[in-house]
Amino acid sequence: MKRSQLKNSFLLLLTAAIWGSAFVAQSVGMDYVKPFTFNGVRSAIGALFLIPCIFFFQNRTNSSEVSPADQLNQSAKTLASSPIARKTLFFGGLCCGIVLAAASSLQQIGISYTSVGKAGFLTAIYIVLVPILSLFLKKRCSPLVWLSVALAVGGLYLLSVPDGFGSIGKGDLLLIAGSFLFAVHILVIDYFSPRCNGVALSCIQFFVCAVVCLIPAFIFEQPSLSSILAAWAPILYAGVLSCGVGYTLQIIGQKGMNPTIASLILSLESAISVLAGWLILGQTLSARELAGCAIVFLAIVLAQLPWPPTKKS
Repeated sequence: MKRSQLKNSFLLLLTAAIWGSAFVAQSVGMDYVKPFTFNGVRSAIGALFLIPCIFFFQNRTNSSEVSPADQLNQSAKTLASSPIARKTLFFGGLCCGIVLAAASSLQQIGISYTSVGKAGFLTAIYIVLVPILSLFLKKRCSPLVWLSVALAVGGLYLLSVPDGFGSIGKGDLLLIAGSFLFAVHILVIDYFSPRCNGVALSCIQFFVCAVVCLIPAFIFEQPSLSSILAAWAPILYAGVLSCGVGYTLQIIGQKGMNPTIASLILSLESAISVLAGWLILGQTLSARELAGCAIVFLAIVLAQLPWPPTKKS
């Protein structure tokens, strides 16, 4: 594996860890504010958090290497580049923001109608949808990657749905729709990340996501400042880490990565959330859940192997 791919895989793994731990913040935040309000405010915080990052790195030396440091060094200069580059950047941020707003809102609403385990599994269905959608974009996957996808789905089922599905309800349908949009979001990032600076693209994405979410929030939810302040801790955590840091690392880490492999690594979010509950909250893991974690991890490792296998001389 190339060094840049290994570094990007690590960034995506770090993203999955941040998202997995942020699930607690999402759940707690829903006790104080409603879905559109929560997503709108945390997205605005994420965008504001990234503005100083852009200007902090504006005088750093540029390089042609593809790495997180190079992405940050390019941040402010991307905004001041050619009109075509600026147009691509803002159009990419608009597309990413709209898709992310729709996906995260469906997920946030769907969680309130179904169990946490089932929600985690249904959201992670994007690992199947990404390679299927990629076929329409002429991005093919090796047999080993398809095997990894199948293993990951089985592992996530063991991990997240210990008692079976039962009937498909309203929340389940919302989560499946959200999973489809998360798959689209991964592919949109796959298109724009090689053409734009990751930090600037992420910043614009969150400004757009905040506006798209806050409009229905003021129409349907009538948010109050007191309720937002009451949820300041989970909103701040989700805004700075999940949005500002996590989604930015996703954009940088996906650059040059096969979108299907990226989705497999990001799907570790479900396993990490369960492991975090075990380590931090003292929640127990059954043998079935441990087996699910092991299978998902095996799927990620298999997806990183070269295909066809290199022959020994």
